[in-house]
Amino acid sequence: MFYEPLRRGFAEFIGAFTLIFIGAGATLTFTKLFAAAFAQGASDTATGLGLVGIALAHGLAIAVMVSAVGHISGGHFNPAITLGFLLTRRLAGALAITYWAAQLSGAALAALLLKWTFPMQVRNAAKLGAPGLGHHVTHWQGFVIEIVLTFLLVWVVFATAADPGGSFKSIAGLAIGLTITIDVLVGGPLTGAAMNPARAFGPELVQNAWHNCWIWYAGPFAGGALAALIYEWLYLRPPRPFPVGPPETGVIEPRPGETAIT
Repeated sequence: MFYEPLRRGFAEFIGAFTLIFIGAGATLTFTKLFAAAFAQGASDTATGLGLVGIALAHGLAIAVMVSAVGHISGGHFNPAITLGFLLTRRLAGALAITYWAAQLSGAALAALLLKWTFPMQVRNAAKLGAPGLGHHVTHWQGFVIEIVLTFLLVWVVFATAADPGGSFKSIAGLAIGLTITIDVLVGGPLTGAAMNPARAFGPELVQNAWHNCWIWYAGPFAGGALAALIYEWLYLRPPRPFPVGPPETGVIEPRPGETAIT
């Protein structure tokens, strides 16, 4: 009875753990490198390379894990994506709760391991990889940015992994990973480009860094729900039946009962 949710939930646990350990870990690693670069006067180069490296770390982590275990759990690793599948009735409520618990647990464990690995100075400087607002970015601007970034991510997830007619379903992991990469390249300096409540939750919990934390929960949930519902309504809902007409019209008359909109 509990075997299937446990099996799928563990895949979500591993995927979320990988995202936080690799993504937040890359942030901590480049923070450590930044300190050395600043001391040598190469801050601009280090900042540019650091952003690219962090973006690729997040994108590749998701691309690899979606490709690896997407056939088991769907490869969400993100409570906002799970919410989208729940709202569109593509995931049972009990399984969604299992996914959320697994995703948040994996994120917390990864953050604990990062705390144990990196020195306190680096952890404090990067807030253990927790997302934060850039200079001159207000909390409302950050909220909208997270909505937009997560909308793009969930839109691609539905178009590649959920839509049976998607041309790129076999390489959905690559498309999703690349979406995360481009989102981080744009949104990383602005909001940290979490796009994922679990990505924020793990470092925030372990580092106790909760300033403006609502942005990285409300924003992704709103953006994910909006993208899922719009894509479902426009492209995945059952099509309306053909109109009934005589044979000379070229319209095939449906059998009794097939004229109802389902």
